[in-house]
Amino acid sequence: MLKGRWFDEPFQAALRKPYVHVLFGARQTGKTTLLRRAVPEPSLWFDLSLPEERSRLLERAGEFVEVCRALPTRRQPHVVVVDEAQLVPSIFDSVQHLYDRDRSRLRFVLCGSSARRLRGSTANLLPGRAILHRMFPLVLAERPPPTDLPRASPLLALRGEVPPPLFPRASLMERLTYGDLPGIVVAPRADRESLLRTFATAHLETELRRESFVRDWGGFARFIRLAAAESGQIVNFAAVARESGVSLPTIRSHYELLEDMFLGFRIDAWSRSSRKQLLSTPRFYMVDLGLRHAAAGLSVTQDTVLSDPGPIFEQWVAVELWKRLQYARRGRLFYFRTKGGAEIDFVIEQQNEVLPVEVKWTENPRADDARHLRDFLDDKRTGAKRGVIVCRCPRPIQLDDRITAIPWWAL
Repeated sequence: MLKGRWFDEPFQAALRKPYVHVLFGARQTGKTTLLRRAVPEPSLWFDLSLPEERSRLLERAGEFVEVCRALPTRRQPHVVVVDEAQLVPSIFDSVQHLYDRDRSRLRFVLCGSSARRLRGSTANLLPGRAILHRMFPLVLAERPPPTDLPRASPLLALRGEVPPPLFPRASLMERLTYGDLPGIVVAPRADRESLLRTFATAHLETELRRESFVRDWGGFARFIRLAAAESGQIVNFAAVARESGVSLPTIRSHYELLEDMFLGFRIDAWSRSSRKQLLSTPRFYMVDLGLRHAAAGLSVTQDTVLSDPGPIFEQWVAVELWKRLQYARRGRLFYFRTKGGAEIDFVIEQQNEVLPVEVKWTENPRADDARHLRDFLDDKRTGAKRGVIVCRCPRPIQLDDRITAIPWWAL
């Protein structure tokens, strides 16, 4: 039985609008499943991950237009779905031609797992004609926590409800170990490590070589192992280049490639100066913890988490906050660090509100855990009025009049 996704209702509502709809997201996030649910009876479905279909459209660029034009006239618009559309960039030109010719007759939905080929070419991104959608691994609301305690108001609420049935309940340890990719969390636990390793190696290698993004696979394999192992840390491009045996410009390109394939993201240092934010050295995160462990060559087991749980928990919070901000399409996520070395794990900027967030592995948060938050709040230049500690406490705790500790499941 198909599981409910928060994105179902917003996406189906958006499809009623007379535009081209472009859906991007990493593999295994459930894009094709979403499309089959949102468009149960498409007039045409092109799957460009199939070599024969991809080759045919590459050899005969005009065939796509001819097939679409051959659809019979009817009152309701025909819906045409193109999966892995980035593999044939000329499709975007064809879609624009057909859309401009008669936008009431055809409705296009283009889906892709990489923006690299499009960004690096002269591909037509359909300006003024397309709405871009993004899909991510599961957010907390789609996979309930194993608790019957009443939910507090989430830190970053998403509009709408998740339609049933939901994905299975999961403990924090399960999330930190196996991550939140839909296909992984519904697989038998005994198979999850093998599936994640296959995704992080064989599948990724096939994808990269097919699109000719990486010539030196050995160098890239060393890079991704380092990038995954250091996920959540401030990126030291020079050190990664030195340890992986790859040039500095290539390392920067490799990080961009992971972002273009929606496998990772970066957050900048927070500052009131937008110029300083742009010039700051970012932190880089893999988009899923299970994928991170496998790509780093670590065992996908609880032992990996328990060997250093604090930073892994911090990464899970970062990914959860980032996914929700991306879905909301407003607000940004930062980290904060002073010259003296004091840090705030995350700073959320949303609708003129600045919210500092600390992450602690503890079950018993103390006033001393909030000292950096208090310093941040005391600095009137930040504009922040309250702060939050995310931890493993059983219930929300008011540490003082400005700072609240909340359990991970109330995030």
